[in-house]
Amino acid sequence: MKSLTVGSATIDTIAIIASDRIERMSMLNADASFLLLQEGSKTEALEISTHSGGGAVNAAVSLARQGFDAAALVKLGQDQRAETILAGLMREGISTRWALRDARAPTGASVLVSSHERNAAIFTFRGANTLLEPADLKDDAFAVDLVHIASLSNASADCFPLLVDKARNQGARISVNPGPRQLAARGVAFQECLAKIDILSINRAEAEVMLPSLVARFGEGGGPLGGDGAPRLARRGLTGGGFHMGLARFMGAVLELGPRVLLLTDGGHGAYAASAGAIVHCAPHLVEVAGTAGAGDAFVSTFAGMTVGGETLDTALRAASLNAASVVGHVDTQTGLLRRDEIATRLKSVGETLAVTRWAL
Repeated sequence: MKSLTVGSATIDTIAIIASDRIERMSMLNADASFLLLQEGSKTEALEISTHSGGGAVNAAVSLARQGFDAAALVKLGQDQRAETILAGLMREGISTRWALRDARAPTGASVLVSSHERNAAIFTFRGANTLLEPADLKDDAFAVDLVHIASLSNASADCFPLLVDKARNQGARISVNPGPRQLAARGVAFQECLAKIDILSINRAEAEVMLPSLVARFGEGGGPLGGDGAPRLARRGLTGGGFHMGLARFMGAVLELGPRVLLLTDGGHGAYAASAGAIVHCAPHLVEVAGTAGAGDAFVSTFAGMTVGGETLDTALRAASLNAASVVGHVDTQTGLLRRDEIATRLKSVGETLAVTRWAL
């Protein structure tokens, strides 16, 4: 099978700081923590390393290792960072035919500062990732089995409806993993495309960005799924913009807008998939965390690849959980990505230990 991933490409510089070298402040009434950097002070790092990253590149590597004939449609500058990304794609056997160079901006870059629980704070320079234009979207690029559209940066997000239309016109299955800024600034255009999408993947924060517009159409409310032992979102539901929706009501509302499958991830609390009258939750595969960057890309691309390959929601969720867990065992976003045979082996050995819960929708 063939795949095309669309979205960002970056060079990631990752600094690992010992917990006793940097202070952390955690909020008591919110799920947020802050690393405190002292102005004008030099902080010793355990390690500083540089890697290729970005949503489209991470997903392309993931799909290539799953056995797809993969290509990436990304916008790069005319610089050494671009050369590094292209070399990495070629090493993975990923086509660079649609990796475009643009002299108007440098290649995107990120700096990740990781300490304590290794959930890195990220500084992002979007650069050429913002320069995707309709003229860059050639019909031939979309003649694949799966088009996976990762988060699009700034003005590049204006191309989203055209990306969906071109993929649909070529008969490709469409997987979408938008970012919160795309959902907030271009939410109307995004929701108008949902009826053409096969798989919509969002995390809890992105779901809460969508909440106000969904409440306007479908109303608030909806009770919990399960009792006290149910996973967090199943019990609590979603809250955003002063509104609240139960998980089943939220997922049902999104599916009414048209996507065939909705994937909702909740970090260390597992993930939910909804389709065809059912919600399925898979518990996370717990490992020692070296870095959380790239876990979401691994999860959604594995879920999309397995689903397009004909696997059930249960199997796709378990495979995605195992691949994401492998990624967080490394500081960068790609070293831990598993190959297809490795996913199959881990599904046989530990997949059944990942608890799966199912509710009617």
